[in-house]
Amino acid sequence: MVIEYDKMRSLADRLAQEEVRGRSPWADARRRFFRNKAAMAGLFILICVTLFALLGNYVAVWNNQDLDFSVMGQVRELGRPSLTNGHYFGTDDLGRDLFARTVQGTQISMMVGIVGAGIAMIIGTLYGATAGYVGGRTDQIMMRTVDILMSIPYMFVLILLLVMFGRSMSMLFLGIGLISWLDMSRIVRGQTLSLKNREFIEAARATGVPAWKIILRHIVPNLLGVVAVYATLLVPLMILTESFISFLGLGVQEPLTSWGALISEGAGTMNYGTLWQLAFPLFFFVITLFGFFFVGDGLRDALDPKDR
Repeated sequence: MVIEYDKMRSLADRLAQEEVRGRSPWADARRRFFRNKAAMAGLFILICVTLFALLGNYVAVWNNQDLDFSVMGQVRELGRPSLTNGHYFGTDDLGRDLFARTVQGTQISMMVGIVGAGIAMIIGTLYGATAGYVGGRTDQIMMRTVDILMSIPYMFVLILLLVMFGRSMSMLFLGIGLISWLDMSRIVRGQTLSLKNREFIEAARATGVPAWKIILRHIVPNLLGVVAVYATLLVPLMILTESFISFLGLGVQEPLTSWGALISEGAGTMNYGTLWQLAFPLFFFVITLFGFFFVGDGLRDALDPKDR
């Protein structure tokens, strides 16, 4: 009887421990995220688009710069999407394979969105956490600077940077990232103000830990949830910005291409009966934006403490 009682007690203890572990905030957030059907649909879309960008060149028959002279001058008749000639998405007016160019456009647009969001996330997080933790006059000066910068049209600043320093990929990445961290800094500052007087921060301060170590080791790690949610919502905004700049002809330059450049080319020829030149890049552009927004909304709902 004593042995059976001990077994029952150990089993109850294990079940209690598993229940406690199951109630951890991250496990609960993960469970609610995976139960969100819209978030799962968005994640599936992003996985498919990523696989298309990574593996599309292995499926393409033509290179993105190869010219099919047989369709030149007869794009409306011979440049339509077809599986027999290897032009799965058709060709453009120069006879270049649209499938291969859409793959390259997906790679560049996704890279611009992710790199731009990464730069904005790093700058905005460090800037906002520093302003919120230091406080006082430093906080006032830093946030008034943000207010002044936010009053300047960011698209004008980006176009000015590209015109002054050249229309290169690196300048496009840097320009988009440098003008997109302002909102992130304000969000991070507000969260930092609610954390700076918590017990573990007071304990670190009392033991003589320098301010920069407190910011990097205690403040920033506790803000990763909020930062991750905003970053997923920032990526589609970066893609939209790059597409608009490329649509104006100031973004990605030949021989490279992006979704914005392809949409611009397709919009210019849609009246001539070549709708596939607009339809395919626009399709990938739209579903990717929806995918990021769905995942961002799912993360926000999963990490919202009010829903726990």
